Amino acid sequence: MEIVYVYTKKRNEFGRQCNFSDRQAELHVDIPPDEKLAGDYIERNPCDTGIQCSQEMSEHELNTERFETESRGINHVEGGWPKDVNPAEVEQTIRFRKKVEKDENYINIIQQLGSVMEHCIQQNNAIDIYETYFHDIESDSSGEPPSAKTINVFRDPNERKRTATSLSWYPDGARKLAVSYSILEFQKSQSDTPMDSYIWDIENPNKPELALKPVSPLVCLEYNPKDPHILIAGCYNGQIGFWDTRKGSHPVEVTPIEKSHRDPVYKGIFLQSKTGTECFTTSTDGQVLWWDIRKLGEPTESLLLVPNPKENPRPMGGMSLEYEPTMPTKFMVGTEQGSVLLCNRKAKTPSDKIVCSFTQHYGPVYAVQRNPFFPKQFLSVGDWGARIWSEDLRDSAIMWTRENMSYMTDGCWSPVRPAVFFTTKMNGTVDVWDYLFKQNDPTLSIQVCDEALNSLRVQDQGRLVACGSHAGTVTLLELSDGLCNIQRNEKSSVNAMFERETKREKILETRHREMKLKERSKSQQEKDDAEKQDEESEEDLIQKAEADFFAVIEAEMKIRDTKEKQQMESLKQMNKTLTGDGNQVNNMNEELLEKDEDEVAQSPRV
Repeated sequence: MEIVYVYTKKRNEFGRQCNFSDRQAELHVDIPPDEKLAGDYIERNPCDTGIQCSQEMSEHELNTERFETESRGINHVEGGWPKDVNPAEVEQTIRFRKKVEKDENYINIIQQLGSVMEHCIQQNNAIDIYETYFHDIESDSSGEPPSAKTINVFRDPNERKRTATSLSWYPDGARKLAVSYSILEFQKSQSDTPMDSYIWDIENPNKPELALKPVSPLVCLEYNPKDPHILIAGCYNGQIGFWDTRKGSHPVEVTPIEKSHRDPVYKGIFLQSKTGTECFTTSTDGQVLWWDIRKLGEPTESLLLVPNPKENPRPMGGMSLEYEPTMPTKFMVGTEQGSVLLCNRKAKTPSDKIVCSFTQHYGPVYAVQRNPFFPKQFLSVGDWGARIWSEDLRDSAIMWTRENMSYMTDGCWSPVRPAVFFTTKMNGTVDVWDYLFKQNDPTLSIQVCDEALNSLRVQDQGRLVACGSHAGTVTLLELSDGLCNIQRNEKSSVNAMFERETKREKILETRHREMKLKERSKSQQEKDDAEKQDEESEEDLIQKAEADFFAVIEAEMKIRDTKEKQQMESLKQMNKTLTGDGNQVNNMNEELLEKDEDEVAQSPRV
């Protein structure tokens, strides 16, 4: 076992040097008596009095704790092997040992025992001058004010500064931190812009441990939780690559560009699988693609983010992903349009894969994460606030922060405390929210830098928080004990709070639905009344029109009868007149005839 630690800082940065050595007693100060002062005192009877006017000091030697060994044995005749394994059969014992060695618990136990042995070996060779004593004593830190201190600052070593777009902690202890660097502003990237991203040792901020050299600037990266040497990363041009740190800085394999995303890859996560090689990614091109890093020639599966193809066939751009290993078929996508899509990978049709959407943000959802203790509740960060949702409610969030003056850029839950979550803002502030303490304002606000913060990641033990800025500076913060130690009855209190808020929102939602139904029924009733009134008014108008029509007809009939009577009377009168005139005419005609006859008789004959 090789144990080497190299100091790369200068000697004057470590403070005063600690030197331990064995030496004889030395006289440092000797103050002789002043004889002049003797005249100011009166001699009295002799008496002996012990006086100690200076601080008590002593010198002693230190030695490491003695390691005591003890030999123990076990007889495997009974109780050592399972019943179905015969210890006399070599093949069965070998097969059982291989089965045990493949178990994850066995590997974790061996690693833990190795760290214990390594500590014992180091203890025999050196003295830990920075040892923290009384670490086994439990202290009640609930009354202490929350605080955080800066441990290290990792700056982009290039002259042209880039944004620290994504962070990922080394899965085997908080020893390393992978950071991706890229310029996300439109057309701000130049041909001479460096494309390297780095893996930092958290105890050495002067020089990165390893440089990752991609084909395009990295926008996101993620460690493999099962193999700490493997990373996947999404590029600005949409390609996906994976690195093996044992094989150098260049990617082992990169996806072909025609099979990759068409926009920058904003998030990638490893899936819970037997091989530990499956992952999935999302991009603003509206796709979610599944990959197997053993064969990156093409994606194994794809999903187009179109919640309502009939209403809007255009896909939504993906900005963030969430995957919970305890729910292997479910995942969540935060979109550029402000919605959080709940998806089911094992659905039969593409339309059924998007189960529902949660919409209340006004801008892109930069972060979405389930609560590690209560997976039904999840956090979303976007626009000017953060919201806590429940899967049982889809119309409204159960809790939310007040609107901030600065835009929120990232957020995540604490892995050790169910009531604590973190958010970053554009003004360079990290806010720590403890909903058991207060809900209107953050419990702790830390001004990390003057430029905007773009990324945030909490280490698995919950004590270290890394945040990346717009200028490429990654700041490592250490939280106080009160923020990283779970409080008494905290889980039950948070569960009760979530249930209470969920119940309240359900009541409000039911009340809102009832009011809508009442308004709808009221409007329908008003509409029916209006229709009835319209029908009644139409009937009245028709009756009135009929009455007017018949009145006009009766008046016309009366006028017609009157005219007919008048005509009849006038005809009668004319008949009478004509009868009298006819007799006169006949008489005149007879007279004329007689006169003519007389004239003819009197006329001479020719």
